[in-house]
Amino acid sequence: MKRIKVYHYDAFSSKPNKGNPAGVVLNGDELTEDEMQEVAYKVGFNETAFVVKAEEADMRLRFFTPGHEMNLCGHATVATVFALKRKGLLGKKANLKIETRAGVLPVTLIKTADDGIRITMKQAAPQFEKFSGSKESLAHSIGIEEKEIDHTLPILYGSTGTWTLLLPIKELSAFNRMEPDNKEFPAILKEMPKASVHPFCMETYDPSADMHARHFSSPYSGTIEDAVTGTASGVMGAYFAKYINNHWHEPLHLVVEQGHELKKDGRVLVQVSQTNDQLNVEITGNAVYVQDFDVLIGDENIERR
Repeated sequence: MKRIKVYHYDAFSSKPNKGNPAGVVLNGDELTEDEMQEVAYKVGFNETAFVVKAEEADMRLRFFTPGHEMNLCGHATVATVFALKRKGLLGKKANLKIETRAGVLPVTLIKTADDGIRITMKQAAPQFEKFSGSKESLAHSIGIEEKEIDHTLPILYGSTGTWTLLLPIKELSAFNRMEPDNKEFPAILKEMPKASVHPFCMETYDPSADMHARHFSSPYSGTIEDAVTGTASGVMGAYFAKYINNHWHEPLHLVVEQGHELKKDGRVLVQVSQTNDQLNVEITGNAVYVQDFDVLIGDENIERR
């Protein structure tokens, strides 16, 4: 059996046990892919990130849910870069290139006035695809009625590295009543059965925020809900720029709030700019150390943490 050190950081919050928890494993090169998957399963967070060597970037990150590997994870990227900086493993570097399955992405570290760190990561180019499934079934799969969907806006699959279904909702009050039945998602999401579901609305708890959301996981991931999602917030920003307010010239700066219904509220800053016809999306957030613990792998009885 191997004993693996896992660092627990919460991303998109400066308060422990708020925001979105991520596992960070610094010695990923010592693990096989199956061992990484076993660690992620035992940790039980929505994502655990593993730092491995890269040939054409400063590092490579691999992201695993308890059920499978992901192309990209915003909150786990922020948590990992924060951990590396706090542990002195980045030196004075303020600009990094990180290799992921979604491509090589630039990351910038900015020191704040209160000695904190804000991390900005560029996301993959936004993509959107049409949803043709039953809106009634979709609504029922998250515990609400079809009439609560905002039909003035399109329901679309969106990705800036990871595909999710963007579902516009009329009112904030609906979010407290949502109860996802994740196993129903694949049959409804016929075009992309492994996508997650991301309901959002323009009404917010915090007057300074622009959008509110929840994020319900694909049943293949082994989790139910993601507290505060970086990649989904990024593609929400692109959706906002393309379908909600498409009369803009300067870069858009948006605040996305999430996690209130789980008592783990956090905030993601999203910037959208345009080069020719291409939208460019960046997300910014912070993180906080919570604890570290050891995970034993290689035993026959796998128990989820």
